[in-house]
Formats: sequence, structure tokens, C-alpha cells
Amino acid sequence: MGTYLQAGLDALGDASRMAIFQKLSAGPIAVNELARALPISRPAVSQHLRVLKDAGLVFDSKAGTRRLYQLNPEGVARLRAHFDQMWTNALKAFQAAAEKESKGDKKKNGKPGRRSGRT
Repeated sequence: MGTYLQAGLDALGDASRMAIFQKLSAGPIAVNELARALPISRPAVSQHLRVLKDAGLVFDSKAGTRRLYQLNPEGVARLRAHFDQMWTNALKAFQAAAEKESKGDKKKNGKPGRRSGRT
């Protein structure tokens, strides 16, 4: 697992950072707006944003006197690729297990797809 991927997963392991991440999914938001929407202080929001930024999940830009934070598409893409691969592997394992069970049933019964025994 890559360093940035691990940092991103670790960063999202905190409930406050996950809440911030989810709020940012709607689009760019200033720190003050985030702080008003969450049950944590503005300095705490800033600290969480720093962790998310260091993990490559968000970036900021200056808009007048404010800093706007938004999701970093590259960081989100890394997370998505990781979970897509995990899901693909899980589905392949499920398919292999189902096919193995189906072959076992055919050998036991001599009939494809039927289970022996009473219900």
C-alpha cells in the first residue's frame, strides 16, 4: 500500500476529519463555514484540514481574504482505486467459492445445481 494511500486512510479514520471530508464533497468551503457546520472549534477544523491536506485529500486556494478548501481529485482517485480493487478481489473470491460449491454439489448428487438432503 502506498504512503499517500495509507495517509489518506489514516486521516479519514477520525470522525471529525471524515465529517469535514464529506462536507467538502459538496464543493469548496471556507474554514469559518466548516466550523459553523461542525461541533468543533475553528482551530480544531484548521488542524484537521492540515492533516487532510498532508494526506493529499484536500487542497486550499486563496479567495480574497479567505482560504477555500476542496477535495483533491487525485487523492480521492487513489482512495477510489484502492476500494475498487478491494471490491473486485472480493467479488472474484465470492465467485470462486460459489463455483467450488456448485461443483461439489454436482459430484454429491450427480445432478447439476441440486443439493441433497431433506428440508
